[in-house]
Amino acid sequence: MDHGNVIIRFEKLSFGYDKENPILREADFSVREDAKITVMGQNGAGKSTIFKLLTGELKPDKGNIHLKQGARIAIGTQVMPKDRMEDTVSEFFARVFGEKMHNLPARIADVLEIVNMTTVLDKKIKDFSGGQQARLLLAYALIQDPDILLLDEPTNNLDTAGIEHLTGFLMCYAKTVLVISHDADFLNAFTEGVLHLDVYTGKVDRYEGNYFNVVEEIAARVERDRAKNAQLLKEIQDRKDKINFFSHKGGKMRALAAKLRDQVAEAEENMVEVKRDDRTIRDFTIPAQPFSEPIVTISSVKVIKDHEPVRKEVSIKLRKQQKLLISGPNGIGKSTLLRSLASEADEGAVIARDVKVGYYRQDFSGLDFGQTVYTSLESIMEVPDNEKLRAVAAHFLLTGDLLRNQIGSLSEGQKGLLCFARFVLQEPGLLILDEPTNHINFRHLPIIAEALNNYQGCMIVVSHAPEFVAKISFTETLDLGIIS
Repeated sequence: MDHGNVIIRFEKLSFGYDKENPILREADFSVREDAKITVMGQNGAGKSTIFKLLTGELKPDKGNIHLKQGARIAIGTQVMPKDRMEDTVSEFFARVFGEKMHNLPARIADVLEIVNMTTVLDKKIKDFSGGQQARLLLAYALIQDPDILLLDEPTNNLDTAGIEHLTGFLMCYAKTVLVISHDADFLNAFTEGVLHLDVYTGKVDRYEGNYFNVVEEIAARVERDRAKNAQLLKEIQDRKDKINFFSHKGGKMRALAAKLRDQVAEAEENMVEVKRDDRTIRDFTIPAQPFSEPIVTISSVKVIKDHEPVRKEVSIKLRKQQKLLISGPNGIGKSTLLRSLASEADEGAVIARDVKVGYYRQDFSGLDFGQTVYTSLESIMEVPDNEKLRAVAAHFLLTGDLLRNQIGSLSEGQKGLLCFARFVLQEPGLLILDEPTNHINFRHLPIIAEALNNYQGCMIVVSHAPEFVAKISFTETLDLGIIS
């Protein structure tokens, strides 16, 4: 078979972490050179697994992966590895090459320019913001000059300017790109096709066209299949009724009943397997801890200016039903402010005593990855209640085996849904949310935004997702970029 300029081909590939329940079942698709492809599917469908199979981190249970001979692969991961946090910028990029590179500073400068970032080379990775770390992870992939660039949620933590810069770069990038992202507008700007992973069947379907058109095409296909099956079911039932009637008659009537049985069998064979829409979480409420006194007082904040922290005076006092949006460019100090507030490490930002705090960290470092999902949910409850726990977990699509799995085995999107399930069971007086849209399937976001808008406690949010932010009625805003 002539595959032309195909650079990636999955041939009847199956894989599962649990061999009894494969995530991918005989995946069969190809990607041509220079294509810009979105990998799409519900949380847990196997999108990141596809990337791990391509990089060789995982091996197929069955089938094969064919890559063009000599093709180099690099991946921009979602989260900075913890073992890189103590690296300087130079040490971080030096890991790519494994030997001393005399022109490494120049190569670092070139890739940092591509991701619209400037920094000193002796600064440690842990001292960068989440958005800056996202840019470094992309630059780490680009410095490898890959023929196949894999990007896993590359817009997470990026501000608007960062997303615009990345979009422009990808539109002009003359090599193959596969992207996992839940940012629909970002994807639609450059996508030429979609690999759709079906979480129910483990199959992978290939679609051509931009992202929005493909989403519409999938929805239309679902409706066509449902309509076809509905018509066949009607015909089947009609013939079964006639069979029941004729089978009790004699002679020719019995022969007619036999013929109708053959027609029923043929119609049942023609039934198509309907592609099911990705499940969306249902409306939910986060109960709030009753608290009558001021919950948060912020008298001063640190902002980063010219790579140095500068303290600025502010005056913010938040009670229940009040919501604060903290904004500003990447690296200004937003996440640092949230961390210091939650850990009570900053005298300029104080939480009242006895307030229960729900904290959504952008890297999920507040979760114990060694715990099971069930234990994590149970640990947040004041009074353990198995029935309530399972009902809330199911609301966030955390059912069956997932409850017994370790948190570390969950997809990033499932970890995000786990955080919201924990909030429902915790009943906090204060929610601190650092990029709560990260990793979450875009279908869930309007429901989450509505729940946060209706939350009756106090809330502080950092988010670079303007459509999400617009759905929440904030009573206060703090732009660190302006006060700096």
